[in-house]
Amino acid sequence: MSQMFRDTLALSAGVAISASQTTQSKAQKPHSKYPLSDYSDVPKYDRPVGTYISLYAGAGGLDIGFALAGFAPVWVNELDTAALDTHDKAFERLAKTRPHLRGRSYESRSGDLLTIPADELPKEGSADLIIGGPPCQGFSVAGKMNPNDARSEHVFHYMDMVERIKPKAFVLENVKALYENKRWAGIRELLLERAEALGYNATLTLVNASHFGVPQARERMLLLGVRKDLGEPAIPEPTTATDVPTVREALSQLPHYGEPGNDSLCKARITMAKVPVLRRSPFAGMLFNGAGRPLNLDGPSVTLAASIGGNKTPIIDQRALEFEDTESWVVEYHAKLWEEGDDAVVYNVPDYLRRLTVEEAAAIQTFPLGMEWCGPQSAKYRQIGNAVPPRLALAVGEAVKKALHLN
Repeated sequence: MSQMFRDTLALSAGVAISASQTTQSKAQKPHSKYPLSDYSDVPKYDRPVGTYISLYAGAGGLDIGFALAGFAPVWVNELDTAALDTHDKAFERLAKTRPHLRGRSYESRSGDLLTIPADELPKEGSADLIIGGPPCQGFSVAGKMNPNDARSEHVFHYMDMVERIKPKAFVLENVKALYENKRWAGIRELLLERAEALGYNATLTLVNASHFGVPQARERMLLLGVRKDLGEPAIPEPTTATDVPTVREALSQLPHYGEPGNDSLCKARITMAKVPVLRRSPFAGMLFNGAGRPLNLDGPSVTLAASIGGNKTPIIDQRALEFEDTESWVVEYHAKLWEEGDDAVVYNVPDYLRRLTVEEAAAIQTFPLGMEWCGPQSAKYRQIGNAVPPRLALAVGEAVKKALHLN
C-alpha cells in the first residue's frame, strides 16, 4: 500500500493531514516548453496591419489574439459591463507593450447590440474586419439546445452587422454543437447562404484549442468569410497538434497557490460522492459531488465552462502539482474503486485537493499574465469560461492576415 493511500485511509478515519505535513517544502516548478500566456514570442508592429470591430466581445479573448496579430480595434460592444471593463483594462496594458496600439483609441460600447440606435453604430467601411462570438447558450450541449432560444438569433444579428459594415473579412466563433449537431444543420446552411448573398467566400471549420498552444481541449466552430474580390478564407494552422500543452505547464507560470498573483480562491467545498460513477478515466465519471471534475495535470484541461466558480470548478491535486513524481490521489482512488467497488468509498476529502483559482483558469485559457479581472468573483470565472483563448485567437488572426495577404 502506498503512503498516499495510507494518508487517504487516515483521512477517511477522520485524521486531518495538512498540506504542510504532506508537502514538506515547495518543489521547483517545471518550465513550460511553450510560451502559453507569455506573448514575448509574438512579433510587434509599428502600425496596425488592419482594424476590426468586435461584437459580443466579452472579456476580450478574441480581441487580444487579433491585437497580438497586429490588428487594432475601432469599435467594441459587449452586454456585460464587468466583462467590458476587463476588456478595456487589458487593452490599456497591451498598449504599453504593443506599439501599434499606442495612442489609438476605440469606442467601447456596453449594452445590448440590438438597442443601440442605428446612427450610433459603425458605418460602412469603418473597419477591415468584424470578429465576435454571439451568445451560444441556445446551441450548446451544456444548455437546453432550445431552437427557440432568442439568444440563438444573435448569429444572424452578427451577419446584419457584416451587411452594414461590409468588411474585408469576418470571423464568427461559436460552440462545437453549432458545427456538427444535426439539429443546427439549417442554421449552418442559412449562415453560409447569407455570407454568399453578401458577397463573401465563407467556410465552416472546427478547431481544438489544444492544437494551437492552449492547454485546454476546447473545441470551437469558426465561420470564416473573405470578400469575394479578395480571395478565399485560410484555415488556422495547428502548431501543437502532436504535443499538446498541459495543465501543469499552464500553472507553472503562476506563483504558488494562495500567494499574491494566484490568490483569487474558489471557496466552494469539495465533497466525495457517496455513490461514485466510474468511467475508464479517473478524471471523468463522478467521484465528487457537483460537476467539478479533477484535472489531469499532465494533459490539457477539459473545456472551462462559463458556469465555473462554484461546485462546477475543476479540482487540482496540490501535492501532485508540486511534486511531479507523486501520483494523483484521484488516480489511486479510482483504481481502488475499480478493484473493490463500494468497499473502497471514502467520505473525507484530502486537504491537498482544492479548486482552480481565477488566475489558474485564466492561465489555462492563455490570457496574458497579470490580467485585471473586474466584477465579483463569480463574474470573473464566467468571463474566463465564456472567452476564446487568446492563443487560439492569435492563430485565427494570423490565418486572416494570410487570406488578406497582409503578412
